[in-house]
Amino acid sequence: MTDLKEAHVVRFVHDTLPQRIRFATGGAAGHLAEEVTEGGFRRVMVIAAAAEKEPAEHVARDLPVVLWHHEVAMHVPADVAERGRQAAAEHRADVLVCVGGGSTTGLAKAIALTTGLPIIAVPTTYAGSEATDVWGITTHARKTTGTDRRVLPRTIVYDPALTLTLPLDVSIASGLNALAHCVDSLWAPRANPINAAFAGEGIRALNTGLPQIVADPADISGRELLLHGSYLAAAAFASAGSGLHHKICHVLGGMFDLPHAQTHAVVLPHVLAFNAHAAPEAESRIATAFGTASATAGLARLRSTLDSPVSLREYSMPENGIRPAVQAILAAAPADNPRSLTADNLTALLHAAWEGAPPR
Repeated sequence: MTDLKEAHVVRFVHDTLPQRIRFATGGAAGHLAEEVTEGGFRRVMVIAAAAEKEPAEHVARDLPVVLWHHEVAMHVPADVAERGRQAAAEHRADVLVCVGGGSTTGLAKAIALTTGLPIIAVPTTYAGSEATDVWGITTHARKTTGTDRRVLPRTIVYDPALTLTLPLDVSIASGLNALAHCVDSLWAPRANPINAAFAGEGIRALNTGLPQIVADPADISGRELLLHGSYLAAAAFASAGSGLHHKICHVLGGMFDLPHAQTHAVVLPHVLAFNAHAAPEAESRIATAFGTASATAGLARLRSTLDSPVSLREYSMPENGIRPAVQAILAAAPADNPRSLTADNLTALLHAAWEGAPPR
């Protein structure tokens, strides 16, 4: 009989989040109305940034809306969250419907965190926040994140047609943000074979869909692949937790008010190059999903077909912000990152990302 103490025994814990997915191109309004009716909701608070007002009004046209709330900001500032909570209470909302990207979903989560109101999410980007129980709120340039089942949307209504008006540069950054969820989940604190399978399939879908929409932004099949891939990416991330990449981006985003998706798109190749050789199984899975000899080669090949963000400097991060960011990231980084993190190698990574130098 094999001695289990000496054999390689697989052990892991995987959480599958309880959530309903509705996916239909052109079907958002009907699916949303069905969800609200089935849930018995009578007082809907619709959350949508000003730029998303028109699609929100379209998809929510058959709902019993008591409030249209348009104050949305990146990284969910604490005062914006508090005003959203007050508005929900004043209008006695019994459900939150968020139509938009990660910032919109993030505000809905911040409201749900303290009120317990259920969320129905209608994503218009590839952010993936809709598929996780992760919340984030920024106070005095410090972004605090956590997990809580109260913030997990009960239903996601995916409609690729809603992403057709998303500008191409934002679509690219958002798709690369989703790709970062896949990559980071392969070495995050709770990485396991199930979320690795999700991540691998997510990379394949995103790697196919992104070049398709670059060639033709109106290609609905490419948009469908991107939403498919972004969901798988977020599901993997929700189970695996935040790895080094996400800790870096959360610190930078909160500290310097950087755009979320673009920050992820810039930082991803640097973190992948930093960790790849120290995580051979993850590296092999990423390379296989890309269909290339190495993970870094696969990401580089994809990025060469895209007009993707390359430096943090172009988003107004100050160079003298690198030093304080290093200290904050070192305090937040996972202890079990595949490669040891030091002030020196983290400074080199951030400086390369800041100036747009090739990943090392």
